[in-house]
Amino acid sequence: MTEKKFYDWQTAGGTNDVMRLVDALERADVSWCAIGGVAVNHWAKEPMVTRDVDFVVSASDMEKTIAALSEAGFGHERFQWSVNFQGNSRISVQLSTEEVYSRFPEKSVAADVHGILMRVACLEDTLTGKVLAWQDKSRRQSKRAKDFADIVRLVEAHGQVWSKLPEELRKLVEQPAG
Repeated sequence: MTEKKFYDWQTAGGTNDVMRLVDALERADVSWCAIGGVAVNHWAKEPMVTRDVDFVVSASDMEKTIAALSEAGFGHERFQWSVNFQGNSRISVQLSTEEVYSRFPEKSVAADVHGILMRVACLEDTLTGKVLAWQDKSRRQSKRAKDFADIVRLVEAHGQVWSKLPEELRKLVEQPAG
């Protein structure tokens, strides 16, 4: 079974939604990148299935993005810190509108995640996003635990990022050998 087929099976058809998302964003020529678990899957040694596709766009492309995804068949709902989109699968697509992520697309890289070509946040930005999510005490404990695991996965795959962790995390995450 290919990575893409496995991902599709895990997400009840999510591959088509993610490919449609990427296609719509690329056709609209917006500056964008995936963040969160999808980006971690690119940078970590072993991918884990996630049903969330979190992404960001430059602030100037926000309305263009919403229009492009609506035209591509995604329903959407606006919230204080995000615009959530729903396609035809179990995939939850979330466009973050938080300022901290606004410059991530500028340093994004091309990636193959679960057999799907897309743009993801650079390693340092991916780590920054996960650290910020882990530090957010208002998030559910289970989400923060996953954020912590994602941070550990990034450190295991790229030991040099351990030194970029805040002190509180360096006490919890083993420093890589070498």
